[in-house]
Amino acid sequence: MAKKGARVIITLECTEAKKEGKPASRYTTTKNKQNVTERLEMKKYNPFLKRHTVHKEIR
Repeated sequence: MAKKGARVIITLECTEAKKEGKPASRYTTTKNKQNVTERLEMKKYNPFLKRHTVHKEIR
C-alpha cells in the first residue's frame, strides 16, 4: 500500500522579476518531500521578461 502525503504541491516564483520590480511569474508543481528535503529551484520561462529565469520554491 502506498504511503499518503509523500507528494506536496509547491509554488515556484521568479527571482529575477522580483528584483526588477516587474510582475513575477509563478508556476505550480509537485515534489516528493521525503526524497527532496531542500527548497526546489528550476529554470522556467518568464513571459514578462521574455526569457528563461530561475524560479525558487516559495511554499
